[in-house]
Amino acid sequence: MTITGVHILLYTPEPEALRVAIRDATGWEHVNAGDGWLIFALPPAEVAVHPSEGSTPHELSLMCDDVEATLAELREHGVESRAEPRDLGFGVGTTLLMPGGVELLLYEPRHASPLV
Repeated sequence: MTITGVHILLYTPEPEALRVAIRDATGWEHVNAGDGWLIFALPPAEVAVHPSEGSTPHELSLMCDDVEATLAELREHGVESRAEPRDLGFGVGTTLLMPGGVELLLYEPRHASPLV
């Protein structure tokens, strides 16, 4: 068996606004699957499994090499953050506030990564 990729879904009451924000802020390559339904190519990814007690929420986090510089660039494209980057233990990061109430963690990791 060969798994060739991962498709991540973000749910929001404002899909058009979120698609535009992602397109404009990240510059990621994308295709229009029809009617403005944009599907984005993502940078390399990793997956981690964390323990939970009962509920099983999932998170999408964006990693970067320099959280301060990346946040400044994203702000130039209208992306807001909950706060200035802070020490999270595993890295330095902040929560991005995207259209439709979608929140994404942006962080500069300190942990080892299989991507290097």
